[in-house]
Amino acid sequence: MTQLYKPLLIDSIKAQTDLPSQRFIGFDGNLCAAGAKAFGVCDVETEQDQFAPIAVLGILLVEAGGPVTAETKVTSDEDGRAVLITTTGEVNGYSLDPATEAGDIIRIVRGI
Repeated sequence: MTQLYKPLLIDSIKAQTDLPSQRFIGFDGNLCAAGAKAFGVCDVETEQDQFAPIAVLGILLVEAGGPVTAETKVTSDEDGRAVLITTTGEVNGYSLDPATEAGDIIRIVRGI
């Protein structure tokens, strides 16, 4: 399946550590903490102290941290991956695709 990637707003943030692509990034330039509000999704792998392009709004690709059903709210796990919100956690987007296991790349929509 071809996945549509359509960022509407990309900003940048100084990476406080090496950042992998397709992970939620916090407002502090680190991987987003579990259940925390994300600044956006890192667009490309970025080395520490470089400026990382962060997709803030749109239809974005993000790595799943486990099984995710389509059309559900997602938050971040401790590694910045998309996981279902169980009881608490900031909404960092809505899944457009299902994930069967950790490591699957899914589309989410942010900004709606």
